[in-house]
Formats: sequence, structure tokens, C-alpha cells
Amino acid sequence: MEDWSKGFFEVMENAVSDAEHFFNDVSDEFAEMLDVLAKISEEFTEQVQNNLIAEVDGYFNEFDGYFNEFIEPIIDICLEFDPQFDEIDLSLVTYVEPSPTQQAACQGCRNYHGQVYGGNLLVCAMHPTGVESESCQDWEADSDVNF
Repeated sequence: MEDWSKGFFEVMENAVSDAEHFFNDVSDEFAEMLDVLAKISEEFTEQVQNNLIAEVDGYFNEFDGYFNEFIEPIIDICLEFDPQFDEIDLSLVTYVEPSPTQQAACQGCRNYHGQVYGGNLLVCAMHPTGVESESCQDWEADSDVNF
């Protein structure tokens, strides 16, 4: 009878050992699968950031350009009728191009920022409200603009 119980316990130990190996293998495979999914997720996120966000940003910039092209003639017409209308309502515009009448010294400068924040135009970091003269000592040529 002793042989029977000894054999039974050996079979049980082997079954437990096999089950433990099986679950360890499944756990290892699952961990590898999660690593692969994490890498795929990172690659997907990188692709979205590199392609989709840049494309959407391009569309927004294009829309901003069209919007400014639409608004500028209206402002010019208003200036013709009312010479006192030289202050643009900056709450409508998100970017202001330097022109011969506004920020003339900033035309073609790489430091020009031209973004509107809370209705206030930030010209550049060195001269937040712009320069009074027709030239700027901090002017640097913008490599994107051909003059």
C-alpha cells in the first residue's frame, strides 16, 4: 500500500511541477506579448505625432493665412474711410504680420513673434511692444524670408 501512496504523490508532484512550468511559460509569453504591444503603441504614437499632428498644424496655419488674407483687405478699406482706424482689434487675429505701418523695423526679422495673447501683441522677446525707430539693433535676417 505504501507503493501506491508513494506513486500517487509522485504523480501529483509531477502534475504540480508541469502545471507550474506551464503557467511560467504562459506568463513569459504574456510578458513578451505586452512588450510587443507597448512597442507598437509607442511607434503608433510617434507616427501620429510626426505625421498627423504636423499635417493638422499645417492645415491650421493654412487656415490662419487665409483668414488673415480675408481680414487684411477689410482693415485696409476701414483705414481708407477712417484714418483713425489704425488700431486693429487684436482679439480677432492670432498672428500679425509686420508691415510698413506697423512694426516696420521687424519685417524679415527672425526674432519677430507676432502672436496675440489676450488681445496683446507680443512683437518679440527683446522688444515685447516693438521698437520706436525704423531700425532695430537686435534685427536678424530670417532664413525663411527672401528679401
